[in-house]
Amino acid sequence: MAVAMQAAGGHREPNIVLIYSDDVGYGDISCYGATKVKTPNLDKLAGQGLRLTNAHAGSATCTPSRYSLLTGQYAWRRQDTGILPGDAALLMRPGQQTMAAMLQAAGYRTACVGKWHLGLGNGSIDWNSEIKPGPNEVGFNYSFIIPATLDRVPCVFVENGRVANLDSKDPIEVSYKRPFPGELTGKDHPELLKMQPSHDHNQAIVNGVGRIGYMKGGKSALWVDEDIVFTLTNKATAFIEQNKELPFFLYYATPEIHVPRMPNRRFVGKTDMGPRGDSIVELDWAVGQVLGALERSGLTQNTLVMFSSDNGPVVDDGYRDQAVEKLGGHKPAGIYRGGKYSNFDGGTRVPLVVRWPGHVKADSTSDALFSQVDLFASLAALTTQKLSQNAAPDSFNELPAMLGHSKQGRPYVIEHADSLAIIQENWKLIAPSQGPVMNQETATELGNDPAPQLYNLGDDPGERNNVAGQYPERAKKLTDVLHRVTAQTRTRE
Repeated sequence: MAVAMQAAGGHREPNIVLIYSDDVGYGDISCYGATKVKTPNLDKLAGQGLRLTNAHAGSATCTPSRYSLLTGQYAWRRQDTGILPGDAALLMRPGQQTMAAMLQAAGYRTACVGKWHLGLGNGSIDWNSEIKPGPNEVGFNYSFIIPATLDRVPCVFVENGRVANLDSKDPIEVSYKRPFPGELTGKDHPELLKMQPSHDHNQAIVNGVGRIGYMKGGKSALWVDEDIVFTLTNKATAFIEQNKELPFFLYYATPEIHVPRMPNRRFVGKTDMGPRGDSIVELDWAVGQVLGALERSGLTQNTLVMFSSDNGPVVDDGYRDQAVEKLGGHKPAGIYRGGKYSNFDGGTRVPLVVRWPGHVKADSTSDALFSQVDLFASLAALTTQKLSQNAAPDSFNELPAMLGHSKQGRPYVIEHADSLAIIQENWKLIAPSQGPVMNQETATELGNDPAPQLYNLGDDPGERNNVAGQYPERAKKLTDVLHRVTAQTRTRE
């Protein structure tokens, strides 16, 4: 499908903006049914475009989803794509094609702003000198990133391979094995914390918050959690305004609504759900800033904007922020079971909103089956790029479904959590797994079972009735497809 290099009126290639949120569930925003929190900017985006209701992240956790998104390869094909520490080596291998590199080759100016969490360097990072390889070595012309997550050290921004605002007289040291002598920890000094941990997050103290991992030094470079939203939106909007004469690709990976949830005071109290609800409002504001920059630059008509999330929702993920107590009637995963970390649909079924005026019908919905792993091949088709044999091995060109031109979607979706699951038509099979049935720390149903589980999503979208015993032939058929996919090294033809 060649909508592509010619936008309406025969002008230049469309700009591409991908806003990729963190831990936002299917039911967390009002255009997907939330009533306890309002997201007017996302609602506006959806009203001007398409809501996909059967779109899936590559995994039920962050690092593997981001890897699948940017490489077009299922993360579970590798053994090293779990949730990475902040000092992990770059996951992308030398010469491995990325979505950003593909768009760069198509003439796009590319930028990554926000959460990275795909590793940096070659395994031993010196935070006080140039850090490479990183985003700039895998296809991004510009990068301003959070190296891992908000709750992991180092709590600094890295801009084009160097820690931003670092004083060379106060070098940074990072360890995920042992504390540094003389550096206070949340475990030993809980009285210094302005947000108490519920589990794990009690090591280095930065901005009054306990983190995962230890660090010392770099005081001038440390972020202030409450101001991160302004820092990142300023970088994202500046990139748009500085490159408005060029076709560009902006990957804006917002850290909202990941823990620690510490929204700026202008958003505090905007909901009845405490920091988690207020962080959703903050996220929506950030989306509005990006949309406003496009409008001011006269780029709305010729920009493809997408919004999605890296996995399903989690309520208590390590801090006592009253997310559980103040949830009220809000359902972060909507009608779906499970959430972040889960084999159930709540783990990977996420919002996906697509807007491109003149190409995507306004205020439309689609239940076409779609996976974020397909964004690579779909954007290659959009920009008339031919993929090499080794590029994006599991990415299908689903551009017609992504733009709402077809209801067909991909033939099946592979979901990834503790085990693998497959959705084909209205049927879902979760492969047998020996893991725990519940994540005790987050109170999330993981969906593990030593026997296969089969659900008819058409009749039972909440995955409450395992019908594997009633439909053994259907279970075997899906098992065979799953085995075939896992035995292959690629699925893209």
